[in-house]
Amino acid sequence: MLQLYYFPGNANLAPHMLLEELGVPYKLVPVDRANNEQKSPAYLKLNPTGRIPVLIDGDLVLFETAAICLHLVDRHPEAGLAPAVGTDERAEFYKWLVYMTNTVQSDLLLYFYPERLTDDAGAAAQVKRHAEERISGAGGMMDILEAQLAKSGGPWLLGARYSAADPYLMLMARWTRMMANPARNRKLLGRFLDAMAARPAVQRAFAQEGLQAPWY
Repeated sequence: MLQLYYFPGNANLAPHMLLEELGVPYKLVPVDRANNEQKSPAYLKLNPTGRIPVLIDGDLVLFETAAICLHLVDRHPEAGLAPAVGTDERAEFYKWLVYMTNTVQSDLLLYFYPERLTDDAGAAAQVKRHAEERISGAGGMMDILEAQLAKSGGPWLLGARYSAADPYLMLMARWTRMMANPARNRKLLGRFLDAMAARPAVQRAFAQEGLQAPWY
């Protein structure tokens, strides 16, 4: 049985929603992040970066959230949660998934943990402010994702077809909820988030992680 190591609301939420969508058997394994269990020797054997999540699939041990999502869709092509390999649509799927994990998520981590870059409190505040501006300011990352929803025709990131990119977008958008201009303020992203929240698989994942409303 698959095992997903998680902490409520962390990056594990994207593959968790995906697992619920797939309907495959899996077990949630809690990581006590409050007591830095992710830095324990036992956990570091699974993920030497000391980050959450980890997916165990038989003898395979995977970290990096986007890699886990890609593995799940490749293991279960019958679910149709990613376009066919080798198509232009698959390339678009890769593009947006990589954009979210490599660009959006990286700046979100700067927003949440600016002290990782500096010992100066004033400088940390500047890092946080600039990260927020890049993410949710005018012309920023959330506006780029809003424009993609407009281009694709929605309601999902790639258009009419729901894909594994959508749980990832839900995760990224949720993490902006405390910003001055969160993702939900945008017309199409707001509709997208409402549509995601209406999916039973998403509702189950949020309930299992004990996440309370407002979700985004």
